[in-house]
Amino acid sequence: MTSIKTTLSALTLAIASTSAFAESHAGNPMVGGAEMLTERNIIENAVNSPIHTTLVAAVQAADLVETLQGEGPFTVFAPVDDAFAALPAGTVETLLMPENKAMLQKVLTAHVVAGDWSAADIIAAARNSSDGFYHFNAVSGDALSAQVRGNNVYIYDENGNASLVTVADVDQSNGVIHVVNAVLVPK
Repeated sequence: MTSIKTTLSALTLAIASTSAFAESHAGNPMVGGAEMLTERNIIENAVNSPIHTTLVAAVQAADLVETLQGEGPFTVFAPVDDAFAALPAGTVETLLMPENKAMLQKVLTAHVVAGDWSAADIIAAARNSSDGFYHFNAVSGDALSAQVRGNNVYIYDENGNASLVTVADVDQSNGVIHVVNAVLVPK
């Protein structure tokens, strides 16, 4: 009888622990197979994403780590490694050169918006606009636009290039990340 009670107690504890873990991690999507924790800031989660190594290296080279670890809140449209790889040959290497730090900062801050904008907020703003686009400014001062097509949200840069939001609403302690499949290029 004691062995049954011990087994039942252990099973109850295991179920309770699993439920508590699931509740504490519910709702935040995985990124590149990596868990994104809501109690971590943008940088702490980004460094754990295996599909954002180029972005992390660029943020470090641009000396923007401290800023993106700050209180915020920030909304970041985070391009994946494949997005950087799709840029013309040599672009990333050129941007990462110390003498091009200001240009790199401009490109990266064109992906950051002040505030905590969920996908639902962006979708509502786009659908309520007269032209079907939600127009807003990035921290860099560059104009961005969001459009909803079917079940997809696209972010457009000033050049009209569209970037698909592939993973939305990755909540952070200091804002939210929306993973995108293209680099937003300022004019």
